[in-house]
Amino acid sequence: MRAIGIILAGGNNNKMRELSYKRAIAAMPIAGSYRSIDFTLSNMTNSHIQKVAVLTQYNALSLNEHLSSSKWWDFGRKQGGLFVFTPSITAENGFWYQGTADAIYQNISFLKNSHEPYVVIASGDCVYKMDYNKVLEYHIEKKADITVVCKEFPEKTDVSRFGCVKMNEDSRIIDFEEKPLVSSSSTVSTGIYVIRRRLLIDLIEKCAAEDRYDLVSDVIIRYKNVKRIYGYKINTYWSNIATVDSYFKTNMDFLKPSVRDYFFKQYPDIYSKVGDLPPAKYNPGSEVRNSLISSGCIINGKVEGSILFKNAYIGNNCTIKNSIILNNVYIGDNTYIENCIVESHDTIRSNGSFVGKDGEIKIVVEKNERYSL
Repeated sequence: MRAIGIILAGGNNNKMRELSYKRAIAAMPIAGSYRSIDFTLSNMTNSHIQKVAVLTQYNALSLNEHLSSSKWWDFGRKQGGLFVFTPSITAENGFWYQGTADAIYQNISFLKNSHEPYVVIASGDCVYKMDYNKVLEYHIEKKADITVVCKEFPEKTDVSRFGCVKMNEDSRIIDFEEKPLVSSSSTVSTGIYVIRRRLLIDLIEKCAAEDRYDLVSDVIIRYKNVKRIYGYKINTYWSNIATVDSYFKTNMDFLKPSVRDYFFKQYPDIYSKVGDLPPAKYNPGSEVRNSLISSGCIINGKVEGSILFKNAYIGNNCTIKNSIILNNVYIGDNTYIENCIVESHDTIRSNGSFVGKDGEIKIVVEKNERYSL
């Protein structure tokens, strides 16, 4: 493909509450065995983009560890490959990334040293499948300066955390509101953009010269009446996981056979880093219904409508309902958990009860010293 990829994976979001205390949003576990960034990386390699930069910043330890070997996404190649850029102190700059445009500017040598004519920019906190070649073909056909991939939601959907766009009959964007309190449009930007590489370099350098730092506010919105900016609508599954409720709902969507079939049985595939773990073990007396159980789990109790990530241990007489149990969690005997997300590496002591009430998802974080004993 005649494009390079940039994945923006450095942001922090307080709407994730305790879940973002020790990991980047792009490193959040999804569907039992995946990370959020796996979906964007898989889309890049499936679209034959051979050179991809991941811009990380906040709490990047687990994300960088996940990206330590690029072979899982077929980026282990002589030409191109996967590049992970973190903020670095230089003679000219002593700041962390101050925004998405600034993150690209601080690594602008990646753009200048490339030869592909186009750039695909995407975020690392969305779950979807997409062939970026189709977006690029649309971009060239429309003779667009920038193409924004959009998704239309049903009316009355709360879209206040997204950028909302309005398009004319030719799909040209005529209005773009970033995170409006009230919007008359239910068409949102998915955070995926196609732009010519040389134009991106010019716009980013102008932003830096004017002390502007945000890609959406200072490039897309600011130039909407100057540049030819078009929208490309998708009608397939797309979800942003940047709030606790949306993260919970996205994971629970994978309990639906149609969603699992779309992501894991239909070409192209989704790839992730693979660990050497034994298959899940179901001991006598265990009962599992409509749940995803990952490798390394040991089940002694009852699990219903839930997702268990790797190496979870469920004790005797436990009941897990409508919950997400993250990696390496030990749950003691006689514990009841419902409508919860249990943070990774937790030890839940026996005879406990954790219930999220009034439709709110409870995040269970047990601070203990199990791993230092």
